[in-house]
Amino acid sequence: MDVGTLVARSMQKYRDRIAVESSEGSLTYGEIGSRIFQLARGLKSLGLEDGDRVLDLQFNQTSYLETDLAISTAGLCRVALNYRLHPKDWVRITNDCQAKVLILDAKFWDESAEVREIVEHVILIHGDQDKTLPYEAFLAKQDPHPFSTSVSPDALVSLNYSSGTTGNPKGAIRTHRNRTASLSNIVSDILGRIPNQTDCWIHAGPITHTSGLFVLPYFAYGAKQIILEKFYPEELIDVIQNRGGNATALVPTMVARLLSTPNISAEKFTNLRMLGYAGAPMPPEQIRQCYEKITKHMVQYYGLVEAIPPVTVLSEADHEQGLFNNPELLTSAGNPCMGVEILIVDEHGKEVPTGEIGEVITRGDHVMHGYYGAAGKDPTVTKAVRDGWLHTGDLGRVDSDNRLYLVDRKGEMIISGGYNIYPREIEDVIAEIPEVREVAVMGINDSEWGQRVTAMVTIDPNSKADQNEIKNKILDHCKSKLASYKKPKDLRIVSEFPLNSTGKISKKLLKQQLEAEGV
Repeated sequence: MDVGTLVARSMQKYRDRIAVESSEGSLTYGEIGSRIFQLARGLKSLGLEDGDRVLDLQFNQTSYLETDLAISTAGLCRVALNYRLHPKDWVRITNDCQAKVLILDAKFWDESAEVREIVEHVILIHGDQDKTLPYEAFLAKQDPHPFSTSVSPDALVSLNYSSGTTGNPKGAIRTHRNRTASLSNIVSDILGRIPNQTDCWIHAGPITHTSGLFVLPYFAYGAKQIILEKFYPEELIDVIQNRGGNATALVPTMVARLLSTPNISAEKFTNLRMLGYAGAPMPPEQIRQCYEKITKHMVQYYGLVEAIPPVTVLSEADHEQGLFNNPELLTSAGNPCMGVEILIVDEHGKEVPTGEIGEVITRGDHVMHGYYGAAGKDPTVTKAVRDGWLHTGDLGRVDSDNRLYLVDRKGEMIISGGYNIYPREIEDVIAEIPEVREVAVMGINDSEWGQRVTAMVTIDPNSKADQNEIKNKILDHCKSKLASYKKPKDLRIVSEFPLNSTGKISKKLLKQQLEAEGV
């Protein structure tokens, strides 16, 4: 199955249903389907060949769904440029993937100057500049009827570039098979049922990231999607209360902001059928708060740029069991999805016994076909996939029920005084303090210990406690719950955390800030 076939089916089967709603208005499946095929034809008219790369740079808006599905329908490869990346990163990605076309929102006109000089064609949304193709006029010239697509399941559908936390962004090769495998596992393991016309997905986070996974599943089954340009907690609540939105996915930093909204209560979320969270582990205390103040319908899923999510899922039932019977479950990433295999291996690639910590590896139709461009030629990087198994770089363990427990990234483990320390364990303990909104723990170079445990926290803006009082409370709590060598030797309260391009706390930037301060 390929994306274009699914688009044509939904366009015809659900023609009169509302497909998408945004600040720009709404479109039915018939209307947006016509626009998708017009754009697909327009792209092919530029002389592009199958698999040619098309850059896509825009905020969340209706055209994002159109470009996402049209590029795939045309047999081309979409390269979404995350607007949170620096323009220099856009240039590196453009050169690396050898893109020929840039679909650009005019809001990024100035910042995209270098990229525009590299590509052959610029299709401009919400603007009209010399040497560009205005988006609406470009579509209007094309035939809106579906055409037969015969794209191989193993054809390139997208290059998904990492956020660059460990170096330059690397482009993971995803195929139509990868994307339809994700669709199947979202339906079977995250949603637990086929979406229908009563379902409405809310794109509250960037479609370039986790929310974009749900574009195709909801489109394929004729459900509605509401697009929010950016994440504002009050707007999300309004969409749930008044506009029919009943499912969404957030990263933990967004959940923290939602929990800090004044007068937050579960009564405002009674219409919510599912809150998915992903991108980073969420501390058990934050899960409990979410259960009490937002919704009981929580699902966690795990995946990577190199292994399209979901790889594992912690279901709503697992959350219930963890909250009331088995607290350890709240620290789990859940069970592998259908067709997904995971193993825990040692440094030699040998499987370790149940319960022991090692590197998480996975294989299945969700795993990328390798890296593109420069990363694909780097032997230190190409070893990520060996004999069909993706070596994730994540440390974890599995229990007797094959549930995965992520411990940390390999590179984030702290070695202090000869002991291996996993930041997540400390973060979960600190997050139990009610006044703490977010926490990040890392190892900072130390002449005596090798590395010292350093913790940084942000405080709930609704808290009336004194900062020194909160610090003492955190340190006393760590003393009562952690071994002495794991306790933070440095604890700081900050106003906010720097985020990376996917909305996660950037420990790389935090370390750079501390080093700049001479810490």
